[in-house]
Amino acid sequence: MTDWPLVALGGAVGALARYGVDRAIRARHDGTFPWGTLLVNLLGSLVLGGLTGALLAGAAGEWLGPLLGVGFCGALTTYSTFSYETLRLAETGRLPAAAGGVLATVGGGLGAAYAGHALGLWWWG
Repeated sequence: MTDWPLVALGGAVGALARYGVDRAIRARHDGTFPWGTLLVNLLGSLVLGGLTGALLAGAAGEWLGPLLGVGFCGALTTYSTFSYETLRLAETGRLPAAAGGVLATVGGGLGAAYAGHALGLWWWG
């Protein structure tokens, strides 16, 4: 079976989720820090880690990799927007916010992926 329909479906849902999360965050928080981008990147890392744990435990069908891993998480998370928003913070003199965003995204993303992976293995293993 070809995986592209699963990737397309997951990608469509992930892109809409990213848009919705960003809009909801912006409606509640003033300021220039990219809270929406940080949240979707952490959430995507957690989901992908959990999916990986479930796949390794044999509790998830292989079709979930293309649907959730590549499609949903690929569209939900965004390295390009993270890079652009970090650059904008730095260019406008908000170096502590830029550095904090980098640390939160990279460190938090790794932590979320690890936590999701451990949770997936524990839950399904």
